Order: sequence, then structure tokens, then C-alpha cells
Amino acid sequence: MSTSVLNPSNKKQDSIRDMQIADLGQVVAIEQLISQSPWSLKQFEQSLDDATVLARADKIIGFVVIASVLGEAEIHNLAVHPDYQGLGFGSLLLDDALAQLPESIRLLHLEVRASNFPAIRLYLQRDFVQMGERRDYYKTEYGREDALLMSKRVGTDKD
Repeated sequence: MSTSVLNPSNKKQDSIRDMQIADLGQVVAIEQLISQSPWSLKQFEQSLDDATVLARADKIIGFVVIASVLGEAEIHNLAVHPDYQGLGFGSLLLDDALAQLPESIRLLHLEVRASNFPAIRLYLQRDFVQMGERRDYYKTEYGREDALLMSKRVGTDKD
């Protein structure tokens, strides 16, 4: 399901829609720009049914991949092109993803780099709580980095 949002700073129409095969080149390019351990084209191909993109005309600004099973879902990947970071597009993607979750979903999980302070701040603003951490989970230029495990109650059981 797609929704439309208006970015007041430039009055251009942006849309959030299901990821399509034609989007994969731009999605992989964004992933390679922002990730030290980027997903492969094959991983995105296998996630098409679970992914949405934020597009401005034919340009992909960002994407989110969320998989769900048995009342729980997990954000596997959420990214915004570096040229558009810090402008609220990550919030738009996350808020749309939360709004589109099936009613059967009660918990949403994610992992985030311990050093990714903008993402952590966004998740805390959306009532995610840290549930734990995975030591040395992510590769970095200098070795390994911890992942914070965060979760949020969703659906009718929201507080």
C-alpha cells in the first residue's frame, strides 16, 4: 500500500510505495553508500515482498525492509540516501512502516549500531526500548561494533 507525503521544504510530491524490481539498482547503491557491510542485490531481491521505498519522481530517497511472523515483526534494514539524511525522511519511512503493520503484529524488533546516534534517537522518539545488545555484531573499518537490540509494542496492546 502506498501513501503520499508532502515535503514542505521544496513542495515536491514524495511517495512511499512497495519496492519494485526496477528500484533495486538505486536501493543497492544507497546501501553501498551508507553501510559498511552492505546487503547484496540478492538479499534485496529476496526481500521485495517485505520492502517499501520513499521515492521522489524516479529517484529513490530511502527504503525499509520489515519481515513478520507469528505476531512479531523485525526491521531488517532502514536507510536514507546520504544527501537526504537529517531531513526527516527516516521518520517518514518508519512512521509509514508502523502504520502499515498488520493488526496481528504485537511486537516490532530491530538491531542498530551502537554508534548510530541519529537512528537510536529516532527509535527512542517512537517508543522503542533497548532490550539488550549483541557484542561485536557489526563489522567496522577498525574491527567490530556492538548492536543494540530494541523493541516496541504495537497494535491494540499499545500503552
